Amino acid sequence: MTVTDHRSTGPTDVDGGRGDEAWAVLLPAGRYDAERLVHHDTLELPVPAGAPAPRPGDPVVVLADEPSRLVALGRVARHDGDTVLVTYTRRSFDAPVPVDRATVAGPVTALDRGTYRELADRLGPPPPRRTWLVSLDLPIEAESRAEAVRLFWSYVRELGPAELPAFVSPSGDELAMQAFVLGVEANQDPEEDD
Repeated sequence: MTVTDHRSTGPTDVDGGRGDEAWAVLLPAGRYDAERLVHHDTLELPVPAGAPAPRPGDPVVVLADEPSRLVALGRVARHDGDTVLVTYTRRSFDAPVPVDRATVAGPVTALDRGTYRELADRLGPPPPRRTWLVSLDLPIEAESRAEAVRLFWSYVRELGPAELPAFVSPSGDELAMQAFVLGVEANQDPEEDD
């Protein structure tokens, strides 16, 4: 079993931080799908010159645009003038929460603690974690096991999540297996295609 507790989503993160302000950061166009597809511990975003300056430890809501929705909570890990690095504390990429457009006034927007708390509370408590079985099976012709493994990783790198289905099921309920392509449930039965 692969242990991912060190990467787990923590409790709703509404208090703390060194500054008096909280922040909203807006994912750049197209970044939502990348963040949803692969688990990242941090988010690094470019910040235009003259943008507000969050301080390390300040709480952050991460928003996606079009339509505007809350997708994660985090804390500022670093702000060096050109970029801000946010460490995720809670993710909700698969179940984003709608947010009023007026909340964001640029890629980095200062929020008062009350607004931050209200947005963070919309996520509710994190769902319970459970064990999932995830597999990727490829028939590979090779001269040896070692060559088959090398070819497997070459195919994974070349084809990636856009072409290779990953199969996932709850541990103990393998009959509930579903295929996912690009992080979205995908039908793999050719007889059920329209």
